[in-house]
Amino acid sequence: AERADMTIAENIEIRNVTVADLPAIAAMERVCFTDPWSEQSLRAVLQDPAHWFFIAAHSGQEICGYGLASTVSDEGEIANLAVSPAARRRGIGAALLCMLIQMLMAGGAQRAYLEVRVSNEAARKLYAKTGFQNIGLRKNYYTAPREDAIVMCKELPAQPAGRMRKEGKI
Repeated sequence: AERADMTIAENIEIRNVTVADLPAIAAMERVCFTDPWSEQSLRAVLQDPAHWFFIAAHSGQEICGYGLASTVSDEGEIANLAVSPAARRRGIGAALLCMLIQMLMAGGAQRAYLEVRVSNEAARKLYAKTGFQNIGLRKNYYTAPREDAIVMCKELPAQPAGRMRKEGKI
């Protein structure tokens, strides 16, 4: 898997998730989402680095955000992106999203997809600003509360084959 090491403003460092990070990420899932992934599901993702990219933003010893993306053939999916409520509006979500996009491109993805709640204005604005476009609607996709999802897609520029993987960095 790609190594994710990047420092952004305010001494926030983005790096690959480790097993030790999972309890904090599972706790953030419960705070940020009404239908959170379990720690067991997150652990399964971590154990499948051939298909998943799993990164977290760290502020000192604390995790303040994370992102999760997968690739299948030439398609990528942003599966989860979350920033703790106290750390929002500081560019952490944008930095995580940009790194996931770079990782998907390095993994050979030609486009990236995601779903977002219709009511999640902040996320929709971030995705649109990053080049994602609305391509569809999934009726009643989310539960608790039941809500439609907007499907978004971003075309990704081609990467020289294997360049980023060989260098081991993004």
